[in-house]
Amino acid sequence: MLSIDHVWMLALLPAPLLLRRVLPPVERGEAALAVSLLQGADSAVPPGGATRPDLAAWCLWGIWALLLLAASRPYWLDDPVSRISSGRDLMLAVDISGSMSEPDMTIDARGASRLEVLKLVVDDFIERRAGDRVGLILFGTNAYAFVPLTFDLETLRHLLDDISTGLAGRRTAIGDAIGLAVKSLREQEARHKVLILVTDGSNTAGFQDPVTSALLARRQGLRIYTIGVGSDAETLRRTYGTQGIPEGSALDEPTLRRIAGVTGGRYFRATDRAALEQIYAELDRLEPVDHEFRAFRPRRELFALPLALCALPLGVYVVGLRRDAREPAT
Repeated sequence: MLSIDHVWMLALLPAPLLLRRVLPPVERGEAALAVSLLQGADSAVPPGGATRPDLAAWCLWGIWALLLLAASRPYWLDDPVSRISSGRDLMLAVDISGSMSEPDMTIDARGASRLEVLKLVVDDFIERRAGDRVGLILFGTNAYAFVPLTFDLETLRHLLDDISTGLAGRRTAIGDAIGLAVKSLREQEARHKVLILVTDGSNTAGFQDPVTSALLARRQGLRIYTIGVGSDAETLRRTYGTQGIPEGSALDEPTLRRIAGVTGGRYFRATDRAALEQIYAELDRLEPVDHEFRAFRPRRELFALPLALCALPLGVYVVGLRRDAREPAT
């Protein structure tokens, strides 16, 4: 459907004629406002047709009309398009500290790192969240907003596939990751705000205490689900011995339970790919995608078309002026 934003602009079409009638006539030697559209309008028309001044006047009138049409902002409204929206903002916070490269999980009966398995399962989970706005936070020694909230889940999945351990440092700042999620979601108006935090260790870096950050999240209406992957302290003692456990590599389940508990969420423990898949299926049940269809009409601006058409009468006018300048006066 064709429409115009500023229809009143078209009412200025007769403005040059009005100016000619209102302004006093020009006296020789005095400065005056020249109404170029009307130059040559009073020229006598000899028998046989229009004169060059007539052609110049028509060209200037055409330029004036096209400029007014462009200034009125014409546009075309396409047919209504429906977009799926759930009213939920969902943020993923993924631990990419050094310990996430531990190859203690399996994919199709072969050894795989924790991050490899996490990517596969989270990819399937994101694909099922059509209608949610999903964002991604990566954290290690520092926390970063890697992907802001977006409906473009396909791009989010591709970016998730490119991450690797160590990009954000070797340690784990769980509290900072929660604080960054609170900041990212604070100004959003979604009915439901959810953070899914995945880590394989304990808080060993950052400026904020995880439980304190969780209390702040609760005041902002943010529900947190925590997922622990990898090995607990008892399992690591059997592998490294009592003194050889790397700092922060043991899963701090009590803290992860408290984080989830104070915000009304839940804690899950994932020991392999099958367990992770069950966890995300459970999250789909706890936070279902409530589809709403919102219609909007794409708008295409058309002001460039009359601006481009101005070139035609302008070209004719300029060519006529140059030809008149070359002809000798009689």
